[in-house]
Amino acid sequence: MTERSRTFFLDRLKQRRHVSVLIIGGGINGAGLFRDLSMQQVDCLLIDKTDFASGASSAPSRLIHGGLKYLETGEFRLVAESTLERNLLLKNAPHFVLPLETLLPIHSYFGGIVASALRFFGVKSKLADRGAIISTLGLTIYDFLGRHDRTMPRHHVALRERSLRSLPLLDPAIKATATYFDAQVTQAERLNYELVADGLAACEQAAAANYVTVARVEGDTLWLRDLVSEECFPVTADLIVNAGGAWIDHVNRSLGIERKYIGGTKGSHLIVTHPELHVQLRGRMVYFGSKDGRICLVYPFMDRLLIGSTDIRVDDPDQIRCEDSEVDYMLGVLREIFPRLELDASNITYRYSGVRPLPYSDATNPGDVSRDHAVHIDHLPDTPVPVLSLVGGKWTTFRGFAESVADDTLKHLGRSRKVSTRNEAIGGGRDFPRTAADRAAWINELAVRCDAPVERTETLLSRYGTSASAIAAFCSPARDGVQDHPLESEPGYTVREIQYLCVHEAVTHLADLLFRRTTIAISGRLTDAVLAETGTIAARALGWDSIRTRRELEAVRDIARKRHGIVLRDPVFASASQKLGSDLRT
Repeated sequence: MTERSRTFFLDRLKQRRHVSVLIIGGGINGAGLFRDLSMQQVDCLLIDKTDFASGASSAPSRLIHGGLKYLETGEFRLVAESTLERNLLLKNAPHFVLPLETLLPIHSYFGGIVASALRFFGVKSKLADRGAIISTLGLTIYDFLGRHDRTMPRHHVALRERSLRSLPLLDPAIKATATYFDAQVTQAERLNYELVADGLAACEQAAAANYVTVARVEGDTLWLRDLVSEECFPVTADLIVNAGGAWIDHVNRSLGIERKYIGGTKGSHLIVTHPELHVQLRGRMVYFGSKDGRICLVYPFMDRLLIGSTDIRVDDPDQIRCEDSEVDYMLGVLREIFPRLELDASNITYRYSGVRPLPYSDATNPGDVSRDHAVHIDHLPDTPVPVLSLVGGKWTTFRGFAESVADDTLKHLGRSRKVSTRNEAIGGGRDFPRTAADRAAWINELAVRCDAPVERTETLLSRYGTSASAIAAFCSPARDGVQDHPLESEPGYTVREIQYLCVHEAVTHLADLLFRRTTIAISGRLTDAVLAETGTIAARALGWDSIRTRRELEAVRDIARKRHGIVLRDPVFASASQKLGSDLRT
């Protein structure tokens, strides 16, 4: 992790055997809390049974939004918090969080007034039509609640003729469109990882390890299992935080606590190719209500389009995938707003699913369950050790949620807050050049210093923010006299870049690299050749033998097919290794 390996932190933990805070779950809630507590110089340990951000945190709609639809249920506090946190993220993570112009189609003038009023006062009512009056009122309130640390323009309305000139594929039956601004996170998985890396950099006594789980509990001692080596070791903690997301009830059960806190719902999304719609959207998102009352969306994402989403109750988060029926549903609702759109399953390059860790509820409609966050407090059986379960929340509000939990944790530990995270830049957002002139100067300076083409350093800045400096230096021929070169199968990445990610960013399995540390898979560029070439580089960098490498390749193919709808053949990694030859030196 950054400069120290996963093994380094495990070895240090095995020697210390006690931490003030143990955080179980390396998704966005766990990573955000880990960073906050580490900045307060609290010795804490973060573990995850798989990789960081491998659950719902890697499967969102990739929006950083204020929650416009929460106004319909009167959750003004949540909207105010969400819009504030959105504005802060635009400032603190400018390399990954970008403004997103959003178009709201309007099909009537007076539709939804009665239904909205009923829902506002807690009366169940289906809202399938959000007319001009109710939409304008909602957006006016939304602008007002988002006034703090504002970074984007207020909303405006365009009538039918102007709207169709701007986006001809839209349903010609619309009356108008409203335009407002939210934000998107381009690389959610990397932002999650950067929170972990920030925490490690902030506190020498902090540690984090993926692929570690709770094996058993004996009194106040937790025996942790390293799922790579299968070795078990004990640890005690003054306080335990369960940030397991959709697995919170499972984690509590492993601690001997029987509770029903989670009522998760599955959200599936599609990444599709459609050049005509991509061009017409011009970077904008269309956010629209379907005939069944759900809110759906489509917007440009990595040269493709992201479509979402579903909202289906699930019991087992380990068995979820985007089903064909969900594909049909999402493509169907998209045709409601774009009736002349020619789009089918052949356009899909990637599909993914995640389980929202919503609070347990008996609501008939999953969409009626609050997206707010809450903390439940239990104790390890027969001990005074508190166990905090972090229920709910969303990507947008992770910092505020972490701040609140950190304050409660500090109080329990008898400590006080040293620094605020409110204006603390994240990872590669630190010292990020804000203007075009500053970016050009930064890119040119790095290109000269690392003897790299300007186009290459520009790519690195867009991909990693200012963390690109360390990667460019690692890739520079000045480091050891060896020239870096692009992957033959995916020229957007280079051999040295892949090596860096493997060695410095806690890559434990090949899937970590392809699905989370890079955008290779989600951008639709995971092919047989890419799998073979990156597998060979990772094997050399991480010291895998041929048996381990074969197992890693098979695991990626299995994940790609079952979870993401990508069918890969069996790549012959040995031939790729021979072709790369001496360039694979680490």
